[in-house]
Amino acid sequence: MSLLKNKIDFVAFVSVTMANSNGDPLNGNRPRTDYNGYGEISDVCIKRKIRNRMQDLGQSIFVQSDDRCDDGFKSLSERAKAAVGNIKDPEEYARLACQRWLDVRSFGQVFAFKSTDKSGISVGVRGPVSIHQAVSVSPVEVHSLQITKSVNSEPAEKRSSDTMGMKHMVRFGLYKIKGSINVQLAQKTGFTDADAEIVKECLCTLFENDASAARPEGSMQVNKLYWWRHNCPAGQYSSAKVHASVSAEQKNAIDIPADFHDYDILSEELPGLHCEVIDGI
Repeated sequence: MSLLKNKIDFVAFVSVTMANSNGDPLNGNRPRTDYNGYGEISDVCIKRKIRNRMQDLGQSIFVQSDDRCDDGFKSLSERAKAAVGNIKDPEEYARLACQRWLDVRSFGQVFAFKSTDKSGISVGVRGPVSIHQAVSVSPVEVHSLQITKSVNSEPAEKRSSDTMGMKHMVRFGLYKIKGSINVQLAQKTGFTDADAEIVKECLCTLFENDASAARPEGSMQVNKLYWWRHNCPAGQYSSAKVHASVSAEQKNAIDIPADFHDYDILSEELPGLHCEVIDGI
């Protein structure tokens, strides 16, 4: 497999309809918004979904969710020790970790674990795939419902106080996800062209197998993915310029957007830079 030799930039437009796109645990799990009412999805949340899709595609993943654990290890330190062992050389440790796990050679990872002799190991890996926090194109409206969280089998006078709860959701929001893949860091982690294709496939199918009570099936969708492959390692244009070349504008006749088609997607062609446009699956 050939290492990545050309810089890649990408933009994805994601629509959210009556779902909690990314709850804020410090705000009662309400969907994240800024002070101006624009919706937000953290980069950590997006990477978690990409990791899950990588795992669905049969790739080895280091940072696994508890409910998706496929190797029986109960902690990251156990998983690292089983795969890498007690190697003390940081460069060799990083090399083996990148070779073993796709998410490590994609996003990087900090390994800081104590060994049996208490000496410990601390290794930092910088990954080539960087993803911005997603922000909605327009302000979003957060709708809240009071719900019964559980059915209590005890008599009414013994019923616990946490039976009732709140459910929060975004009525509709169109979010823009931006990201890049750096060639210099790809060379260090062993990130290949084939790995880039896997990342692209994960972005196209970001919400497959992701349904829950907060995100019902079909409530979150990738509408369009723009994928630019530069013709050189450093890139023909800056990532900021490439990301800004695609934007979404609310149509004049629409007061309150409720669908992806209530926006016009505007794309500026950058001379010499090929853009692959993939419609949502």
